[in-house]
Formats: sequence, structure tokens, C-alpha cells
Amino acid sequence: MTKRSLLQQRGSLRKRDLYNSTHVVLQRVLLSLLFLLFVSAVQAADRPKVALIIDDMGNHLNLGLRAVMLPGAINYAFLPHTPYVSVLAELAHSKNKLVMLHQPLESHGGNRLGPGGLTLHLDQPTFNEILLENIAVIPHIQGVNNHMGSLMTRHPGAMQWLMDVLGEVGLFFVDSRTTEKSVAYGVAEESSIAIAGRDIFLDHDRDVATIRRQLKKLLQIAKLRGSAIGIGHPYPETLQVLEEELPNLSKQGFELVLVSELTKIEFGQRLWRVSTSPLSTIVRNTHHEEEP
Repeated sequence: MTKRSLLQQRGSLRKRDLYNSTHVVLQRVLLSLLFLLFVSAVQAADRPKVALIIDDMGNHLNLGLRAVMLPGAINYAFLPHTPYVSVLAELAHSKNKLVMLHQPLESHGGNRLGPGGLTLHLDQPTFNEILLENIAVIPHIQGVNNHMGSLMTRHPGAMQWLMDVLGEVGLFFVDSRTTEKSVAYGVAEESSIAIAGRDIFLDHDRDVATIRRQLKKLLQIAKLRGSAIGIGHPYPETLQVLEEELPNLSKQGFELVLVSELTKIEFGQRLWRVSTSPLSTIVRNTHHEEEP
């Protein structure tokens, strides 16, 4: 075969590859557009969505049982290796609740993490081993959020390790947003991990009236934005407020949802954003290919 024939053949292959890549991207754009239209229609028709996560589950049986008995679609984040994690997670799952790992991450103040904590001094194999062990002890786990983590969530490298593991096992992440400097959202997006973020902590102050006001703030955010995520704890005061207020949410026009629903909506919207101008990327990559 002559040199000219070889060049012609390579040119034809490149044109075909470019055509195939363009065809695939156009298909993805169309699917993303259809998904976005579907989501927009659903959101317009639906009531504001509220997701509630109860953190620090697993250490106390009676309060844990009381928390699991809350009405509606509630999410429960369990600390790893706690004495009642298995029985409470199994019960929550049996009641169609959502089970998560409440992963301890190093905080800026150096607070004690407890069993299964992850710190910045760990190498990646040890980091991955601890995280996978924590995931393995939570029955019916669907996602992860962070316990503390005001230091670690600032570090892109550590967050990348975490997202890599979540991608391998198919779990979503909820950023508890214990620091405004968290990079978890950006790293998750780059890693194609479904993610959402906390909007309100219900019970920094355990006063019943304050918790009730925080819940009202959460509902206001959901009404303005279409959805909101609140985090509370199995404190007697928090449980009292939720037992009293949750039965009224539907009457007030709100829908209590599993947090996985919000991560899926966010993920679909992100797919649309990523695919808005993909053709220029193909052209750039084509121009930068090595010449024969």
C-alpha cells in the first residue's frame, strides 16, 4: 500500500471517528434535554420537596427506635461500628426509609471522630480500606454524608479519594456543609457522583422553639427553591418537634421525600449543564491529535 493510500485511509478513519463521536454526543444532548424537560414538568406540577436526614444514628436504642418511627419518608445516617446500627438500619429499611453512612471526617477543631474516622494523615489504601469497612457494616446503605469534616472537606485530594470509592460502590453523597470552604460538591461533579447539600441544621440549639423555627426556615427555602434538605439528630427535643410537625407537612403543601430523589434530580440537571456545548470539545480534541 502506498504512502498516499495510507494517509487517505487514516483520514477516512478520523472522519468516521469524528462522525461517530458527534452522533453519540448528539444522542446524549437529546436524552439530557428530554430528561430536563421531564424534571421541569414534574417539579412544576409537584409540591415543594423536603428531605430530612437524622444524623448520629446507632448509639442509642430507645431514641433510635423513636426516630425510626417518625412518619413519612425520612433518611437515617448511621455512625459506623455503633452498637445498634444493624437493628435500627434493618428496621428503617423495613419501613421504606433510606439508610446512609454518617462518615466521620477530620474536623478543623480536631474533635474526636470515634470508630471508622478518616483523617488527612492516612495514605490512600488505608483511607479506602476504612471507608469500605464502614460501608460494609451499614445494612441497606444507599448513600453517605459527613460527620464533622470541616477540615477534610476542604481538601480536594481527600474528597477525590472518597468520591472514587463511592463511584465504585454506587453510592450518592450529601455534603453536610460543616464549612463554607467545602470542595465536596465540585469534586463530586467532576467524578460524576450524585450529590446534594444540606440547607438547614435543625438543632444546633436544642431548644424546642428554636428547632421549630429552624424547621419553618427549611420549609421557606423549599417553597422558594422547590426543594430543601434539613439535618437533625435523635435528640428528644428534635423528635418532639418532628412528631408534632411532620403530619402537617402535606396539609401545608409540602412533600416529604427521600434524599436520593433530590440527588437524582440534581444529577440530571448536571448532565444537561455538562452537555450544553460538547461539540467544541470534540473539535478541540481532534485538532490536538498527533499527526502520523
